[in-house]
Amino acid sequence: MKNIVVLVSGGGTNLQALIDAQESGVIKGGKITCVISSKPGVYALERAKYHHIKSRVIARKEYGDVVEYSTAILEALQEEKADLVVYAGFMTILDELVIKAYPYKMINVHPALIPSFCGKGYYGLRVHEEVLKKGVKLTGATVHFVTEVCDGGPIILQKAVEVESSDTPEVLQKRVMEQAEWKILPQAVSLFCEDKLEVKNEIVYIK
Repeated sequence: MKNIVVLVSGGGTNLQALIDAQESGVIKGGKITCVISSKPGVYALERAKYHHIKSRVIARKEYGDVVEYSTAILEALQEEKADLVVYAGFMTILDELVIKAYPYKMINVHPALIPSFCGKGYYGLRVHEEVLKKGVKLTGATVHFVTEVCDGGPIILQKAVEVESSDTPEVLQKRVMEQAEWKILPQAVSLFCEDKLEVKNEIVYIK
């Protein structure tokens, strides 16, 4: 049984999707053993508490720079014996020292179809604002491995969502979460925990 550590910074809707998937048996071969938040007092911590999952706060503002903060996160991951690290609305880009310690063992969900609308600065509502500005007809979500390149790691799963002419960024964000993010993130976590993912030449193959 693999130890899954989830990194959060806010409300924790993706964390909730993972918890629900775990409790309904969608996630096989792994269990959420710890939730680490970059901010105190966020609702994601309440979700963890309600479901009797251990949580820790490692506040970004208490550390001078990214390297210091990343070192603290790495120590926590090692203490928690993390086999898989999941970014679930985690708003801090960590130093490569963490990524090097967990190669192809860290995954993130991004609210667009990578390589579109991704990279530095593309997070939260901004992604959906840009999608609507561009007039694309399909958007969606991507689960990918975390590498040194922001949103640039090998793609594990993607799911498309239709864009409607009446959409606001908020309405589109909700649809992408409900129809894509909350479905493919637990699927990808389960595939990892079942040892069904293989990376060759930066391409993910599902066994």
